[in-house]
Amino acid sequence: MKILVSGASGLVGSHLVPHLKNKGHDLHRLGRKAAAGAGEVPWNPAAGDLAAGSLEDFDAVVHLAGESIAGGRWTEAKKRRIRDSRVQGTGLLARKLAGLQARPIVCVCASAIGYYGDRKDEALAEDSGPGEGFLAEVCREWEEAARPAAEAGIRLVNLRIGIVLSSKGGALAKMLTPFRLGIGGMTGSGRQYMSWVALDDLVRIIDFAVATDDLSGPVNAVAPNPVTNAEFSRTLGRVLARPSLLPFPSIAAKLLLGEMAEELLLASARVQPKKLLEAGYGFRHPDLEGALRCALARQSH
Repeated sequence: MKILVSGASGLVGSHLVPHLKNKGHDLHRLGRKAAAGAGEVPWNPAAGDLAAGSLEDFDAVVHLAGESIAGGRWTEAKKRRIRDSRVQGTGLLARKLAGLQARPIVCVCASAIGYYGDRKDEALAEDSGPGEGFLAEVCREWEEAARPAAEAGIRLVNLRIGIVLSSKGGALAKMLTPFRLGIGGMTGSGRQYMSWVALDDLVRIIDFAVATDDLSGPVNAVAPNPVTNAEFSRTLGRVLARPSLLPFPSIAAKLLLGEMAEELLLASARVQPKKLLEAGYGFRHPDLEGALRCALARQSH
């Protein structure tokens, strides 16, 4: 297949591209710094620049681009960049794809489990309603922005991605230093659920979504065994052979990180990959300890 990928240089995209190439697909990158030709398709979402002709003849599009939600407090400017990078970019791409004469068969568009908000211990599947808060609002707008592609007959998959486990980036990478120093521990009460997915599995899930004709709409890209923050902390400490006894109190998290702490560190989302399991996807890393050991083993390579 001829596949276009946005966000190809990010944590997920940089692993997805070689995976798809190794399977014999013809990969092209959509990016702001791309030069026209040679497998590169340039765009500028903020300016609304994307030549429709450059999108012709693709069989599939995988859209992963978006501003990082981590990395310090959410100022109003940061929140605007988070929202605009997802909503504007997705809307532009979806409208351009919808207007093509030769449209792709499928568009797999990233979303996030932030859609569900803080739901305590409620079991959440794809048919669960949206939650409240900034991330839930962004995810609703993000998925809505992709709708023109579906309305034009393109099979649209909105992947609601959980916490991606990789030692190379994301939440786990940020946790490794304090845990290795023996000063890691649970955040807040530790009762909040963390719905995670191994990077290897996420890459395979995207591949599976591209290839599975009857998979569409929202799809939870999480492992089937979410854990509480306390359990995650104990498991990471055990894998690293370090104590995990020092808690990060809620009040300290809120003072340090404000709204970001409430929505990323203290919110609870117990999410199940119902559609993936029903479609026959087999998880390589269904359990947390095995996923962590694999992620950390890869760090030394």
